[in-house]
Amino acid sequence: METIIGVLIGAIALIVVVTLASALKIVPQQREYIVERLGRYHRTLTPGLNLLVPFIDQVRTKVDVREQVVSFPPQGMITSDNLSVSIDTVLYFKVVNSSDATYQIANFLQAIEQLTVTTLRNVIGSFDLERALTSREEINRHLSGVLDETTGRWGIKVTRVEIKAIEPPSSIRDSMEKQMRAERDRRAAILNAEGHKQSAILTAEGDKQARILKADGDRQSRILEAEGQAKAIKTVFDAIHTANPSQKVLAYQYLQALPQIAQGSANKVWVVPAELTKALEGLGGALGGLAGTANDTPAPAAAGVATEVEEEAARAAEEAAAAAREVADAARAAEAEVSAPADPDTPKSLPASPPSPISGLYQPSRVDQA
Repeated sequence: METIIGVLIGAIALIVVVTLASALKIVPQQREYIVERLGRYHRTLTPGLNLLVPFIDQVRTKVDVREQVVSFPPQGMITSDNLSVSIDTVLYFKVVNSSDATYQIANFLQAIEQLTVTTLRNVIGSFDLERALTSREEINRHLSGVLDETTGRWGIKVTRVEIKAIEPPSSIRDSMEKQMRAERDRRAAILNAEGHKQSAILTAEGDKQARILKADGDRQSRILEAEGQAKAIKTVFDAIHTANPSQKVLAYQYLQALPQIAQGSANKVWVVPAELTKALEGLGGALGGLAGTANDTPAPAAAGVATEVEEEAARAAEEAAAAAREVADAARAAEAEVSAPADPDTPKSLPASPPSPISGLYQPSRVDQA
């Protein structure tokens, strides 16, 4: 009897322990439990310690409310230009309503996968291959909008959809590689041509600037040289006018310039100014007067009265006579060259001019009437 009573007490204690264990539920963080009472939805258990009615309440589903990542297998799709591509997608979602995710859809993960594949087929079917390869952001936005609108009533929030890979056929990849290689070669050729163009332009600009600077330097040099010559001529002209030379000095200077005029084989005709005759007459008279005065003066008186001025005048007279003789010799040589027989193409020499009043100095040619 006592043994039977002990067994009953042990059974009752075990039932109490099992009942208490089933009544107490500890929910982990980021988990939610769906509780049904007698087969109907009763409540959702939140993280922490929760108390249930034994044998009446029971946990139907344990839902993970963390954000989840699902990678779908590659799916074959056809673009608008009838090319087959294989696309891998990655889906990010989270459960925002555990009861709706449990009772509104039987398998929300499978439903999201099929909805993603269907929507992606529709989007890719409206794009050509090139646009599909370069418009991933647009495809992602379109998928996110459609999935978020559809899965909202299931208690699912699609946070992000990513296209992981778009694989065209191998033949298309080879063609694309050739196209990209040709495009890169074209760009390289364009850049090379642009470089040569810029180099030629810069070289031409440099040559232009160098020529401009050189021409400007030559212009400035000529301007400065002309200004220097102008100042020199002005200085000489002012000095001549300041000294106010007489006709005799001018005639003497002209006689000194005659040998230079006579130089050269092309000098066939001399142009002698008409006023030169009078100047030479005055110079000859002055030289004759100086010579006569020197001869008529008695030796004793000349020795006592002669001054340095007279000596200088005598020397100037001797130098002028020597210069006159040289000029006369040059004039005779030029006249002989003019009167000599020449080629048929050479113009005939002009007739000789009448003798000058200054005998023995030179024989000038006729003044050129032209």
